[in-house]
Amino acid sequence: MLLCVFLLVILTLSSGSHFSPPTLPLRARRYAEAIFSNSYRRVLAQLSARQLLLDIMNGQQGARNQEQEAKVRLGRQVETMWTDQKQMALESILVALLQKHSRNSQG
Repeated sequence: MLLCVFLLVILTLSSGSHFSPPTLPLRARRYAEAIFSNSYRRVLAQLSARQLLLDIMNGQQGARNQEQEAKVRLGRQVETMWTDQKQMALESILVALLQKHSRNSQG
């Protein structure tokens, strides 16, 4: 009896199992890896799509900011031109009034 147990232990050890944990069959392991790979690719695709969308939105926001800044600059330029024209008009009115006053006082 003891000899049978000894031979059974020897055969088990020599078969190469060496108490390794049970492994999945090859087909099941490949299936699990395929599921993981597909899920991982899907997550990566979602992340890159989200990043692309953010980049586009930031680009549009940057374009809007540039457009708004251009409008503000144009508004300031127009305002400066109007101010200059008003000042020139007032100066010419004042000169005309002074000339009229000086003529009236001389003559």
